[in-house]
Amino acid sequence: MPEGSAEILALDDLDMRLEARDWAFAIENRAEIDRHWARFVSEKPASFNGQVFLQHSWRIEAGRYAGRYLQTDYASFIAWREFGYPAPAMRNGFAMAALRSRDGAFLLGKMGEGTANPGRIYFAAGTPDPDDLLPDGRIDLAGSVLREMAEETGLLASEVEVGQGWTAVIDGARAAFMRPVRIDLDAEDARALMLARMPHLPHPELSDIVIARSVADIDEVAMPPFQQAFLRHAFG
Repeated sequence: MPEGSAEILALDDLDMRLEARDWAFAIENRAEIDRHWARFVSEKPASFNGQVFLQHSWRIEAGRYAGRYLQTDYASFIAWREFGYPAPAMRNGFAMAALRSRDGAFLLGKMGEGTANPGRIYFAAGTPDPDDLLPDGRIDLAGSVLREMAEETGLLASEVEVGQGWTAVIDGARAAFMRPVRIDLDAEDARALMLARMPHLPHPELSDIVIARSVADIDEVAMPPFQQAFLRHAFG
């Protein structure tokens, strides 16, 4: 599927698991990846080359998405992204908190300078990593939703209501799994709460909280295509 032609799927369940598997791209392009990472870190010195999980295979049956992941380093992931997602097909399959306020608006984060995506606007999210791994090898994307939301916005699990099911937005090498999350505050009050907490977070990532009340609030420059597709779908 070409980039920019997003597919939207309603899902009942996810079955995500880590497998012991090498990634040929990371092995065969190690020297080039390391050179790219050196340049990347010189521009974004706060970057950390930790471990992340990427999907190497997937299937969808009866409302259930089954994804199998391999583990790689962040430098290889960033290079793969910047090199245009070279074959064979892989996916960055990540969870997002589709945060909605009491008055029906969506609340998105604007990435700050120094992050990998400065100025981009989308829901709280993160590529799965070892913090999302359960002892039996399952990757807990439902848990990732709340962890990433807390790390980026300061909102706690006890302050929101998490809905059932998922909306998957598949756009080329990205698969965003949106979980419905609601906060019992109007949008402006919820935004003010998050803005007050964000400067005090251990590793602040966001520079602002953006409110989207209708398709008129979709930013076609700052919002990635998969985020735009979700909002258009959600607003009907």
